[in-house]
Amino acid sequence: MKRFRSFLAALSLAASGGGVALAASGASSPDPGAAAAPGTPQSTAGDIDRLLSTLTREEQHSVRRFGELGQCAERAELRALSRGRAYVRLARAGLLPIGSGFATFVEHAARLERLRRGLEKDLTEQKRCRKQRIALGQRIEELRARRGPLEAEHEAISRAETALRSAEEREQAFQRAFVGVSGNDHTAIYGGVGSGEPDSDPRFVARKGRLPFPLAGRSEVEREKRDASSAAGLLMRARPGAEVRSVHAGHVAFADTVGDYGKAVIVDHGDGFFSLSGNLGAIEVRAGDELERGARLGTLASDPGAALYFEIRNGTQTVDAAEWLGL
Repeated sequence: MKRFRSFLAALSLAASGGGVALAASGASSPDPGAAAAPGTPQSTAGDIDRLLSTLTREEQHSVRRFGELGQCAERAELRALSRGRAYVRLARAGLLPIGSGFATFVEHAARLERLRRGLEKDLTEQKRCRKQRIALGQRIEELRARRGPLEAEHEAISRAETALRSAEEREQAFQRAFVGVSGNDHTAIYGGVGSGEPDSDPRFVARKGRLPFPLAGRSEVEREKRDASSAAGLLMRARPGAEVRSVHAGHVAFADTVGDYGKAVIVDHGDGFFSLSGNLGAIEVRAGDELERGARLGTLASDPGAALYFEIRNGTQTVDAAEWLGL
């Protein structure tokens, strides 16, 4: 009966074991990130996205297996309880079957042994399922802990790549803005905010030497060349926040931040002529706007030393803006 009592103790332990809580770390399954190196300068959003996909697939598989192991442990526990109760009933009979003959007694003993072995098998199976479930729960928690930083890094790299593409697109838009055609056809590519009214002034080319100044009030003017310009433009120092206006009627071909021009507006005046106003503190028009001469494009920065960078181009070639302004 000592063996019987030990089985009852084991049965009692199995019946009171309950559920298994997820542990926080550790697992023996292979690390899907072993071949990747997120966080290095060579990492891209694609690299991390592939690693996240691998982690996600493993987590989904692990969660399914975790549930299956829970059902396995539950079934083994139910079988153990059923066999344990049967074993207890037969064991209580003790030597009573002897009265029915030796053959009946042998059959009784054989049934007890079969129940004992089955009970032992059930308890072993239950223990195995629970042990695997604990290890798998630890792996699931580890995978989830790894995904958080990777998702944050993926988002940061995606933002950086998007910003880079946006900068390249702005640069391309800036260059394309100078590929306008004569007549009433215009180039509209990139944009900010604002509106304006049509202008019926004479053609731009007829006003060479008589264009109005883009800034009102006193300005200090000097020549300055920017990297993307074929010749020098004019740097006009004025009071902070001064209004910047269009020197002629036209069509806004570009209004955004680009390269060393800062916040810039390009106005297509027709016949292949463009004016460029850069270093703005604020842009108040958008690509596609039709402007009158003198229409407000934006303002200079509010900082001391604010200056407008101004160019006139014929196609992509920078011309002498001073001649056109009559300076």
